[in-house]
Amino acid sequence: MRLLANPLVIRMGLGLLVSAAVFVVGIFAIRALRRGLVENESLSEPLGSPEDATYAYSAVIQQLKQQKFELQNEQAAQQRRAKTSEQITAAVIANLPCGVLFIGPNGLVKQANSAARQLLGFASPLGMSPDAIFRNTTVTAGDGEPARLADEIATSLRNRVRANFRSSYETVSGEQRSLAFTLIPLTLDEASGLACVINDETDAAQSRREKLLQSEFVAEMALQLRGSLLVIRDCAERLSKAGDPSDTHLAHDISAETDRIEKLLVEFVAERSSAKAAAAHA
Repeated sequence: MRLLANPLVIRMGLGLLVSAAVFVVGIFAIRALRRGLVENESLSEPLGSPEDATYAYSAVIQQLKQQKFELQNEQAAQQRRAKTSEQITAAVIANLPCGVLFIGPNGLVKQANSAARQLLGFASPLGMSPDAIFRNTTVTAGDGEPARLADEIATSLRNRVRANFRSSYETVSGEQRSLAFTLIPLTLDEASGLACVINDETDAAQSRREKLLQSEFVAEMALQLRGSLLVIRDCAERLSKAGDPSDTHLAHDISAETDRIEKLLVEFVAERSSAKAAAAHA
């Protein structure tokens, strides 16, 4: 009992208890720390080596370069196709038998093929206005009134409307031509303006005039023949009234033949009149 009552023994006992408590707490703390480290390692992905990171970066760079190369090739192919299409279009327009003028939004000629230059009589109408090219050339407008072709072109360009005209055109050298004009507005952003297609109808107009002259000549000859047939019929009637049976029979034959020829002339004149009206309408 005296030993337990000794202050030194009490102090040693308390120190032993405190040391044991500290040891137990340290063990639990170490275990908790180990458990946290294990959980962190399981949750985090392991990082690769520096060589693996360099390889992945190089692969991405190579893929981007390949995509850039393919894109450049595709753009070059598109440019080649567009250039080929433009060359084909230009070749077709240049070799068309009809004339083609392209008038820009500013009202000036931007392109003209060879046929247009020949029909209009200009070595190069580029940069010229329709007013300078067609001068006083007149056409029949939509209201039936005569109008200047240059004004109709300006109206079609401004209002974006298609129109067709026929007119007699005098070249700079004084040559007369019968031309048909078709105005076609172009609405493409890269080619806005107006296309003027010109067809030469000079030979067709000359042919129509010749047919009209021939019809008039044939009609005049038919009228003269009908006059002659009337004289022959009158003579046949007088011959039949002479009283001679042989003369009467001859007069009857002459009258019948005269009627037949006159009927053929009437039908022929009617056909030529119809043809003349069709030619004049065309």
